[in-house]
Amino acid sequence: MRPDSPKCPSLPLVSVIIPAYNAEQFIEETLKSVLAQTYPEIEVLVVDDGSQDRTAEIVEKISKKHSRVQLLKQQNAGVAAARNLAIQKSRGEYIAPIDADDIWYPENIEKQVQCMREGEPSLGVVYSWSLDIDENGFLTGGIRAFTIEGEVYETLICHNFLGNASASMIRRSALDKVGFYDTSYIEKSAQGCEDWDLYLRLAEYYQFGVVPEFLIGYRKVYTSMSSNYVAMAKSHALMLQDVKQRHPEIPEFLHRLSASNFLMYLAHQSSRNGSDRTALFWLFQALKAECISPLSRYGFYRVLGKSLLNLLSQFWKPQAALETPLSSKDRPSSDCKLSSRELLVESRRKNIESMVTIGNIFHRSISRIVKRNQADIDTLPQVNISATPSAKAELSYEKRNSSY
Repeated sequence: MRPDSPKCPSLPLVSVIIPAYNAEQFIEETLKSVLAQTYPEIEVLVVDDGSQDRTAEIVEKISKKHSRVQLLKQQNAGVAAARNLAIQKSRGEYIAPIDADDIWYPENIEKQVQCMREGEPSLGVVYSWSLDIDENGFLTGGIRAFTIEGEVYETLICHNFLGNASASMIRRSALDKVGFYDTSYIEKSAQGCEDWDLYLRLAEYYQFGVVPEFLIGYRKVYTSMSSNYVAMAKSHALMLQDVKQRHPEIPEFLHRLSASNFLMYLAHQSSRNGSDRTALFWLFQALKAECISPLSRYGFYRVLGKSLLNLLSQFWKPQAALETPLSSKDRPSSDCKLSSRELLVESRRKNIESMVTIGNIFHRSISRIVKRNQADIDTLPQVNISATPSAKAELSYEKRNSSY
């Protein structure tokens, strides 16, 4: 079904929500990908979260040409509060979040809606597979492909297999029951895991489904910023603390495994950003949390070796040079990157199959080993979804990906 097809009253409305803070570089490309969806019944709500650039101007210009786009504004309060405002103003049966620098391939919403409608009412979340793209929109080779579905709560504690906030579609009635994004994280200077926290609350009561196709372009931009990693680690710790309070019967090893996995992710991110000492710090923290999992991974030794070699080779240089971010000449050239989604998928087919297989084995193993008490939907804790402005709200927009 083409984007310009006549509206069909029998199709459910999908509300696309886009939080935007100083997003002038990519917001137009993101909106173009949303408006190019083959599914016609959508509304698009962009929340300008106190931007200081041309974000609002760009969105307003697009909204004049496309009536489905609506611009909302608020004082800077963070990504969670921005998403909550969009949800509150939305009318759709399904909520589809996307970050202001990511893209969707044309069939994403159509196939996610189809998956939702073919599932039972207990299906609360559907997600698609993701491909990493760079600041120029070229594929970098990074992928996330899992077919973990059904009852996923225990597995989701260990690993945010959805990968990013732009990959999911959520049933609105499920959000109304479990609450929206929790804004208390940013009030505690612990932003970073708001998406993961919401997925966990949804997974307590609803099943997850998957569209096993690469329909998300997740943008990863090289940056020297690493100050948010401490906040992200704190955010993850608070998320696990909430899980422990709600389900004390879940064994401690699952929490330790989750912490180790997430700290390994921070080490990888630090290494990619050229911060070798920070990468070593997070590797050590991952070992302290749980040593078996990191030591069994090739990625641990790759980051360890790279960081140590870089530090040794730069030992004679001024101290400031040790934390120098990647320069443009150190980054992969766009010319050598695969521009075809189909070509990338074909070239990585064995990797994709391995990722899917390992994910399914892990999911089945965790599901058999760990048994939680079934939660009662009527005893849900209250979640802070207010949009109270915060002086540090903009920190929550640091690009992140809690898949590892």
